[in-house]
Amino acid sequence: MDWLRAWMMPPQGSEFAKEIDFVYMSLFWLSVVLFLMIAVPSVYFAWRYRYKPGRRTPHQTHNTTLEVAWSVGPLILCIAIFFWGLNGWMKYAVAPGESMEISVTAKQWLWQFEYPDGSRTINDIHVPVNKPVKFTMTSEDVLHDFFVPDMRVKHDIIPGRYTQIWFTPTVLGKHNFTCAEYCGKDHSGMKGDLTVDNDADFAKFLETGGTEWEDYFNGKDPQKTPALWGKMTYERVGCNSCHTVDGSKSKGPSWKGVFGKMEQLNNGTTVLVDEAYVRESMMNPQAKVVKGYDPIMPTFQGLLKKNQQDGLVAYIESLK
Repeated sequence: MDWLRAWMMPPQGSEFAKEIDFVYMSLFWLSVVLFLMIAVPSVYFAWRYRYKPGRRTPHQTHNTTLEVAWSVGPLILCIAIFFWGLNGWMKYAVAPGESMEISVTAKQWLWQFEYPDGSRTINDIHVPVNKPVKFTMTSEDVLHDFFVPDMRVKHDIIPGRYTQIWFTPTVLGKHNFTCAEYCGKDHSGMKGDLTVDNDADFAKFLETGGTEWEDYFNGKDPQKTPALWGKMTYERVGCNSCHTVDGSKSKGPSWKGVFGKMEQLNNGTTVLVDEAYVRESMMNPQAKVVKGYDPIMPTFQGLLKKNQQDGLVAYIESLK
């Protein structure tokens, strides 16, 4: 019944997913059987012993055999299911020693990931295929929940504590992840892509931040420009949660029409919004704070690859 599993569940992206789906489908069919064992006799008896004039139902006290079977049988079944689930939980409670560890920081409303070599990304994960990966997670503000449906992993992320999950990805390509715990007004936008790479692509990702950006800078496709790459980066790394591109007010200054203009700062001075200022604002946002805004922007030092910075500069420049 693979078609039924595929209809009910997302694609299987890890070894863990196969076991989870087997348990799920086993419990599903067990529930179907138990439902039929109750519903079918109930319908039959309702018809068989329906009211008829003159019929008197004989008085019944109890049936010891039936009562023991109906009490002990489900008890044994529940105990068996408990230990079946406990075995799976124990197996995946502790990651293998050779797992690659990725640190996860959840915050309203984005995900920040740090790799063993110090590389960092926002709302974007890359992992090598067929190798165990462990995520060590914490939250900077409220309760979040890291959920990767294809991998069948889901765990709360609690402020002031560390939680862990792990899995071994087996399917190359992109898989979605999201926050599965309501965490504020932009909860629905707190999501991203988990990309499973082969060894060569994963090594290149750690070096350059992936390969997708190259098409936007080589000029081969007029539909793909550095500004378009910047727009994609703007959406992926969470810039859109604080900066608008239509001139409307938000938690941070709007990007529309600011490039090349003088901007007044909180300290009473002015600054030209050029490439140098934009890059400084990404890496050291507290250095020059625009008048009327609070210094709440976090630093993106180490979070943005050079190609992402280049794209954002091009995108801001294009917003006339």
